[in-house]
Amino acid sequence: MLLLPAAALCCLCSALAAMAAELIQDDLTLTRRVGEKVSFSCGGTHQCDRDYDYVFWYQKKDTETFRRILRVDRSNGEIFSGYNHPQKDDLSAVNKQNGCELQIQKVQPSHSASYYCCCWKDDLIFGSGTKLFVTDEPVAKPVVSVYPAASGGRLEGQSSLLCVASAMFPPVVRFSWKRRKDNGPLEELRPAETEQLELRGSGRTAAILLIRQRTENSSYKYLCYVQHEGGTAEAPRVCVSVSVSVSFQSQCRVKLLLLLYSVLIVKSLVYCCGLSLLMMLRNKGPSTNCTHAD
Repeated sequence: MLLLPAAALCCLCSALAAMAAELIQDDLTLTRRVGEKVSFSCGGTHQCDRDYDYVFWYQKKDTETFRRILRVDRSNGEIFSGYNHPQKDDLSAVNKQNGCELQIQKVQPSHSASYYCCCWKDDLIFGSGTKLFVTDEPVAKPVVSVYPAASGGRLEGQSSLLCVASAMFPPVVRFSWKRRKDNGPLEELRPAETEQLELRGSGRTAAILLIRQRTENSSYKYLCYVQHEGGTAEAPRVCVSVSVSVSFQSQCRVKLLLLLYSVLIVKSLVYCCGLSLLMMLRNKGPSTNCTHAD
C-alpha cells in the first residue's frame, strides 16, 4: 500500500486547503447499506495537465493517512491499481467526459472513508472529497435556524449572524449565504465584506457570519443555505442593519481561544501524568528486603 510519509502528508493537506477544491466533487457525503453500490464523481478534469493527463483517487480514513487507490489515464481510460491498496479489488474507475467516477460494487463497513480525486496542473489540485457512510441509519435533512448577534456593545459598520444546522444525518454540511436589499435580486456575498467561522459539536454544526458593511443607513436580508446529502435547507431570512452589535463576534473568538487552550492544557496534564506513572513503574526495582539463608 502507498502510505504517504509525514512530509508528503503535510503538502497534501496544504494543497487541499489552498487549492479550494479546483476539481469538482459535488457530493459532501454518500450513505449506503452493506452490499449496495456507490459511485464517487469527480468533475472539472479539463483543467488537468494534458501532458500528464491522469486522475488519481485517494482514500482517507479518520484514523489513517491518505492512501492512493488507483490512477486513471484520461487519454485512453486505462486504469492502474498497482499501489498495493488493501481494497484495490473492490474499487474500480470509469472515465467520463470532463470527469471520472470511482465505483464500489458492494460496499462494506471497511469502505467507510473519505474519497478524493486529484490531478496535475503545475501542482496537484484536489476535489473537496466525498465521505462514505456505510450504515442502516436513514438520511435525515438538517433543521436550520439563523439568529442575529446579541445586542450589547455596538460597533458601527459591523454585525454578525449565527446559522445552526442540527438533527441531521450524516452530520456533514456546507454553509453558504446570500443577501437581498429591499426588493432587489439575491446577491452573492463579497469576500472582502464577510468572514465565516464554523463550529462543530455533537449533533450540530454552526456557522458565524461576520459582516463588515461600509454603506451607511443600509440594511439587507440575509439567507443561510445548508448543503446536505438530504437536500439543501434554507433558514428564515434575517434583516441586518449596519448598526447591529458585534460583541457576539468578540465573545465567540475569546471563548474559542479559551476552549482551545483548555483542551491543550488538559492534554498536556494527561500526558505528563501518564509519563510520570510510566517512569515510576520502570524505576521501581525488586524488593531489597530479602531473607538470606545462613
